[in-house]
Amino acid sequence: MRRHFKTLADGALIEFDRGQFDDWCVYLTPPGEARFAPRDAWYFGELQALADRHGAYRLYEDFVRVYDRTDAQASPAVLAWITGLSAAYGEDALLVDRIFTILYAGMVAEENKVNGPLGRRIKRLGMYQALIEGMPAAEAANYSRNIDARRLDGECRRRGF
Repeated sequence: MRRHFKTLADGALIEFDRGQFDDWCVYLTPPGEARFAPRDAWYFGELQALADRHGAYRLYEDFVRVYDRTDAQASPAVLAWITGLSAAYGEDALLVDRIFTILYAGMVAEENKVNGPLGRRIKRLGMYQALIEGMPAAEAANYSRNIDARRLDGECRRRGF
């Protein structure tokens, strides 16, 4: 049950489709490449590399701006806004657009999951750990596994969200 989400400037396609657990898995099909489901460790690592050039706080603050515009319904206006926001990253604009759009799609998915008590905050926790706390990307991506929602809620609250 593929659902188109956004086509990027280079022709890359971002969409929702059936994953292991539900119909809210985010997929990326880069031009001329096979479709895959981007994992947190991948985009956290990409963002950490971008932070070397653009600053971790800047990337995190821009992510929070996307986060604040996210709810259970995807908005074409937010997708266009993400592209505009990404333009400020110069030669990295397309990569930032790709990653922020994937994060936005992932947060929309989290807001739609029936058994997702933390909603989009789970993505924010990982972003905070990866960018602000400097946790290795793979560790930040896997941090929430096997931790109950109450404890994760406390982790989020201690960080101010």
